Amino acid sequence: MKKANGQTGELRPEYDFTGMTGGVRGKYADRYRAGTNLVKIDSDVAEVFADENAVNEALRSLIRVARRQTGLVS
Repeated sequence: MKKANGQTGELRPEYDFTGMTGGVRGKYADRYRAGTNLVKIDSDVAEVFADENAVNEALRSLIRVARRQTGLVS
């Protein structure tokens, strides 16, 4: 099968997977099906927070303020 950029559907010769052992098919399939909610934040924002817990707490505080300001209960 020829790709648009001239490559075939085969792996390049430098990709030798013959020495790989222990691979498990579908190892993370359940996690994938369960879904994730990853969000990439910009580097300038990341510098402000020590870790993911700090980000979560800041967002929770913002949610509380927004709910008070808008009168939303949910």
